[in-house]
Amino acid sequence: MIKAAKNSLWIVTCLLITIVGCKKADPPIKDDADTFRQIDAYIGSLVDSAGISGISIAITNGQEVAYSKSFGVANVQTGEQLTNAHFFHVASVSKTFTATAVMQLAEKGKIDINKPLINYLPYFKMKDPRYKNITIKQMLNHTSGIPDVTDYEWEKAESDAEALERYTRRLADSVLLSDPGSTYYYSNIAFDVLGDLVAKVSGMSFEKYEKDNVLTPLGMNGSSFYYPEMRKDLQTSAHTGNPQTVSAVYPYNRKHAPSSTLTSNIAELSHWAIANMYEGKYKNTQIISPSTFRTMTSPTVTVDPGQGLSMGLCWFIYPYKGYMNYAHEGGDIGYRSILSLLPERKLGIIILSNSDNIDIQQVYFHIVDILLADKS
Repeated sequence: MIKAAKNSLWIVTCLLITIVGCKKADPPIKDDADTFRQIDAYIGSLVDSAGISGISIAITNGQEVAYSKSFGVANVQTGEQLTNAHFFHVASVSKTFTATAVMQLAEKGKIDINKPLINYLPYFKMKDPRYKNITIKQMLNHTSGIPDVTDYEWEKAESDAEALERYTRRLADSVLLSDPGSTYYYSNIAFDVLGDLVAKVSGMSFEKYEKDNVLTPLGMNGSSFYYPEMRKDLQTSAHTGNPQTVSAVYPYNRKHAPSSTLTSNIAELSHWAIANMYEGKYKNTQIISPSTFRTMTSPTVTVDPGQGLSMGLCWFIYPYKGYMNYAHEGGDIGYRSILSLLPERKLGIIILSNSDNIDIQQVYFHIVDILLADKS
């Protein structure tokens, strides 16, 4: 599974990183037509010659969208042209929204992230008695010891309102990989359980909480964690293989909503990038306090000391060419995604593909190289 190997993926990614000291904040990029022509040519070549069905990309610069464009098709069978309005399964980028929901509830005093999970979900049990010591913070930064998902059962999707609690209760035979708080192990299961926590503490479904408290306030009105309510006329198809074919299975299962199932597009994810660039604020809406955002993007555990990769509360943090990146990547059958912030340059980058035949990290670094090229 893509996500079960997430730790390895990020370590491989970091082998590409040149570690240098971070620079002082530079001015935002200018509206450089040559820069955008280079991006057009590069992304266009991937669709034209690398066997990629479709790619949408947006770049935010300060509080504005500086560049957004879509290449290829939404569905190779119909040939429907991909647009900025088309929606993608964004996979693990979903986790950044789940973590924000948890921290919103912490701000309201409804959750203490340093307290054990069982204080809030007493029916959470594991075969391993160490589960009683797992804190919410450890789940947010992947040090809980909870193992990862081995089968998302996309082909046996559950969509009923009890799916999350039922999934949490089914963990009773699971065993921890390590003592809670001792070791970094990426865990989708932990984030799915965090979604159940959000639901129980808030008194509403996880999807409704996200819609009412995160998505709608940010103007992300078409986005949703609940796939059955999405507009089908703007939905991309999942593509796999080479040559690209439409996957017979779409990656949706409600029990994995918190870790994986946000459906969104580059237009609305641009709002998310800007909100996180400005410490929880988009236009006149503040969804979390600046201090909470700084907590989420402060290193809490080292993932790879040799490469400078650390983990905040959900966000991966690493240097590239002298600038800190705050990022999350995602991948499931038929989709790849990445959303990253370079605060020192006031840049947000969102790349979505309805193909799993793409190295999204390589594409991201190529785009960053273009943006950071010296134009003087």
